[in-house]
Amino acid sequence: MSSQVLREARKYEELKEQTIAQKERPLFHLSSRVGWMNDPNGFSYYAGKYHLFYQYHPYDTCWGPMHWGHAVSSDLLRWEYLPAALAPDTACDSDGCFSGGALEAENGQHMLIYTGVSRQAQENGEVRDIQTQCVAFGDGIDYRKYHKNPVVDIKDLPADSSRFDFRDPKLWKGCDGQYYFVAANNRADESGGRILLFSSLDGLDWHFESILFENDGSFGKMWECPDFFELDGRWILLVSPQDMLPKDFEYHNGDGNLCFIGDLDRKTKTFLPTADQAVDYGIDFYAAQTLLTADGRRVMIAWMQNWDTCNNNHQSKRKWFGQMCTPRELRVQNGRLFQRPVRELEAFRRNPVTYTNVLVQDIVTLEGIKGRTADLELELSPENSEEIYRKFEIHLAKNDQYHTSVSFRPYESILKLDRKFSGSRRAIIHQRRCRVARNGGKLKLRILIDRFSVELFVNDGEQAMSATIYTDMAADGISFYADGNVRMNLSKYDICMG
Repeated sequence: MSSQVLREARKYEELKEQTIAQKERPLFHLSSRVGWMNDPNGFSYYAGKYHLFYQYHPYDTCWGPMHWGHAVSSDLLRWEYLPAALAPDTACDSDGCFSGGALEAENGQHMLIYTGVSRQAQENGEVRDIQTQCVAFGDGIDYRKYHKNPVVDIKDLPADSSRFDFRDPKLWKGCDGQYYFVAANNRADESGGRILLFSSLDGLDWHFESILFENDGSFGKMWECPDFFELDGRWILLVSPQDMLPKDFEYHNGDGNLCFIGDLDRKTKTFLPTADQAVDYGIDFYAAQTLLTADGRRVMIAWMQNWDTCNNNHQSKRKWFGQMCTPRELRVQNGRLFQRPVRELEAFRRNPVTYTNVLVQDIVTLEGIKGRTADLELELSPENSEEIYRKFEIHLAKNDQYHTSVSFRPYESILKLDRKFSGSRRAIIHQRRCRVARNGGKLKLRILIDRFSVELFVNDGEQAMSATIYTDMAADGISFYADGNVRMNLSKYDICMG
């Protein structure tokens, strides 16, 4: 039986959704049903559908008491909204149902694990959020919280653990038949994040296994939203660090996204990384979470937004706020994490327009190359390998007033994504850069344009860059520019979801 709090949220979202026209939403990115969306939760496959839950405040387009929104899809791109799955309505989650995971349990039910938050006064008079881990079971639409929640709290943690920063469990089932989850935790003195590993035979009685991996101060402070999985013979740990310091062009200031590639010591149950990298080098990407598809692909999705921007770019006229990136297939290649849009997207490509060996030496526009829901593939090379061009630039979502630019300077091997002319009136983050592999001025790009976003995939997925935009829909032009002589091969497809 659902609580009054959940019933009210479900009734509100159903009514409010009717005021949002489909053309006001992204075409192929999941956005909040109503109100506010942040981290993806419970990304899983259950009862023949992909399920994606998300951090959700239905009543406003800014962060508030966290619920779990819910959507399902058969292809990872066309999403159907379902009623909100969780609401803050019990003693241990009265101030929020924070991020977590999901899978199909042994009894055939859909099992959710999430962080319950309850605000409590401390002995010194300070009021702090206590974070514990809770579970719920359901049929893919309605979920019942376990009556003995929380299933993990401070008594289950290492002695030097914070009870205020212990969140975001990511759940999976091991080859040994046991349930496992990793969760983010801070030390009691708040000196840095670490990832804790827990196990259970039944999903209800959980045991602390190990500190899987600790932040030594090199990667921000507290870590959030861990995911841990095996891929192509290596183990991958994804985390979202807070308060990062920049490192060359690899990591940027603030809240970031981080991938470790390494090995698992099964005896000590600790992770031994051998490499690290950013997951996405753009402006808007956080809290990545993955699933394993039935055909064996590891697919990742993330919140296409960032905390340093979203709270300063709020517009009260919006009817929704927050969207997810295009789901991405992952692989490990040459010691790096590669990613590409899920192959399902190719089924929705229409109206191909192709150009080969186009010479770009100033501003170029091409017949049939425009649109705000499009998939572009480009290959660039210098006209003369002895005289490499100085700069190549693409303008997207363009008219006389607006554009979002992608530029490449081969001498520095720097790729830049810049949205300062995309319509924003706030002094928020407008550009990010990354260093790409040097290849004599040659570069491959795949660019996804949706109504409110741009995503870049570099050199067959070696790097990715994501950004949201809020440009007037009339701005649908695409142009190219070179300082020097560039040869370009180009294919452009409309994305049609009908």
